[in-house]
Amino acid sequence: MPVITEHGAKVLPSVEIDSYNLEIRDEEGFVGDRASHGAFKSIIEEWREPLRKLGADPLGDVPIEDVSKKQLDALLADGDPEAGGLVHSAIEAFAKELDHVIRRFLKSASWRDTEAIVIGGGFRKSRVGELAIGRTAVLLKAGGIDIDLNLIRNHPDEAGLIGAAHLMPSWTLEGFDGILAVDIGGTNIRAGVVELNLKKSSKLEKAKVWKSELWRHGDEKTKRDEAVDRLIDMLKDLIKAASKAKINLAPVIGIGCPGLIRPDGSIETGAQNLPGNWETKSFNLPACLKEAIPEIGKHETAVVMHNDAVVQGLSELPVMRTYDHWGALTIGTGLGNVRFTTRHDRS
Repeated sequence: MPVITEHGAKVLPSVEIDSYNLEIRDEEGFVGDRASHGAFKSIIEEWREPLRKLGADPLGDVPIEDVSKKQLDALLADGDPEAGGLVHSAIEAFAKELDHVIRRFLKSASWRDTEAIVIGGGFRKSRVGELAIGRTAVLLKAGGIDIDLNLIRNHPDEAGLIGAAHLMPSWTLEGFDGILAVDIGGTNIRAGVVELNLKKSSKLEKAKVWKSELWRHGDEKTKRDEAVDRLIDMLKDLIKAASKAKINLAPVIGIGCPGLIRPDGSIETGAQNLPGNWETKSFNLPACLKEAIPEIGKHETAVVMHNDAVVQGLSELPVMRTYDHWGALTIGTGLGNVRFTTRHDRS
């Protein structure tokens, strides 16, 4: 297997990364924290509080932690007017916060001249999330910010895997049917096989997830090393499944992980929501995976890891090549962020 890109690389085959995992502070703390999934639920709680005192909370006594995105979507579509109004109020308040956050990003040097932003993450896959993002787009344009705000096309769970195929030059994948990809999040770890379909498109426009496995580590009290062992088992199961299906895997594992990724594959900062300590220099996830899976298809395994927002944003490359400067935000446990400059000479 040819040498592929370093971990957390600033220059990738089709884009340069101007900034990722950007942390902007104001008097209230990190600006991005105001536009996370948890922030949305906090907004709902703020609206519930005065209603609760009047005995008129449309959600009753259900703790907000137990209210799912599907339930909120149902209240919006089929709930009584008061319940729907509660959700609409939260959407409006969250959109104002996201509008503020985006404006702050656009003022930073690394985000200037951004023409478009794609938004993914778990919040995007709900109707409530889509409406909040749509309302934010209206607020930005009404406020004189000329920027395209779009939803990530692929399902966010799949986008976090598909983007891994763009971490390396497509020529390194020629002759193979798929790659192993991993998406590590604050509550879930997902591993999958991404079918490359290079014969249909050399630019990976037809790449798709063939099979994936999900583990919700957030539901368990899991230690870091136990999480790594679980991930290794998932990858080995996928290798067996691909072999049985006659899918010729490239000897590479692409990983999206929260935080600022050092060139050696260790994590400098930003992995606080993961189980255990992932930020110590003595821990190196790519090295752990390569040791446990030294070969794929009789070829030496190569592992490349980048920030999860970077990887999810890369899944949009096929439709974002017309922009010179574009970004991606992932709304989940936190707010992931990345700003790209397209390498038109290579795209």
